[in-house]
Amino acid sequence: MNSYTAWRGASRLLMEAELKPVQGTRFQPTGFPDLGAAEYDSPDGGRRMLLVESAQSMANRLENVCWDLNENNWVAPLRGLPLVKVVSEDGGPLTNSVLEAHRLNSPYILEGADRSVFDLLKRELVDFEQGPVDLRKFASVVFRHDTNALLHGLFLAKKELAGGRLRLPRVLSSFIEAEDVKVVQHGGVKNDTVNPSGDTSKGFGNVPFHREDYTAERVVAYFNLDLAQICSFGLGETAEEFLVLFSLFKIRRFLQDGLRLRTACDFSSSPLQVTQPSGLQLPSLEELENLIPQYIDSLKSQGKFAEPLVVRYSKK
Repeated sequence: MNSYTAWRGASRLLMEAELKPVQGTRFQPTGFPDLGAAEYDSPDGGRRMLLVESAQSMANRLENVCWDLNENNWVAPLRGLPLVKVVSEDGGPLTNSVLEAHRLNSPYILEGADRSVFDLLKRELVDFEQGPVDLRKFASVVFRHDTNALLHGLFLAKKELAGGRLRLPRVLSSFIEAEDVKVVQHGGVKNDTVNPSGDTSKGFGNVPFHREDYTAERVVAYFNLDLAQICSFGLGETAEEFLVLFSLFKIRRFLQDGLRLRTACDFSSSPLQVTQPSGLQLPSLEELENLIPQYIDSLKSQGKFAEPLVVRYSKK
């Protein structure tokens, strides 16, 4: 079976890949303010678990592997996809809806003096000012102007836009989890050979520090693609297949190029495995790179994609 049709009828596409540190056995997990590393017990109480990378961080990483920073554009197979680019007052590149944490809801897109995208959304979503939100129409607007946001979720938290009720949950979600973890305590000293007893609050003096890394019996990256939600958008078969392929491209690319999560957290990946539905064979990254431009061209010819929007950002 191939992934372009065999997934139909399934509600979820669940995938995972086992990760290992590229050197040694230690790795540094993500940390949270006032919490540190997220350790917890397994449901059976027999294993110490660790959240290596959160769902919100993974969404950003799956987007980052799609962007060519040198070219300030999508990576080659994705060029032609719509997005919103933000330029500075002098016209230089500033940011865009792919790299912004809140995507279309970025303040650089909706809160500057340039109201063009805000006004466009208000016009296209005017029917939702009263009554229930038509998620199919909302999804079609997002698909047309910022396709990537449809996969990673969007909350247009502006009362002027349907009273702040415009929400789309993530279609593609992911996290990295470690099992049977143990803490590695270590640290060091920032040495000041000129004035070892200097004022450390100003950056002088010797400063000892400690840190914690981890080892684990198993580290796994999990991916969940909500197929039922994709179909619920009512975008048509070509668009639905594209969203599946786009998601798989992100996952494949991340596992190939995006696993250096931090300086002390660099992984290699085992082959990606499908755990649900059974028997599904996923296309390789090379196959996806060949297929996706064909789908982009087809969807553009159908009028499903708008031209990229540009916002000139300046403070009010």
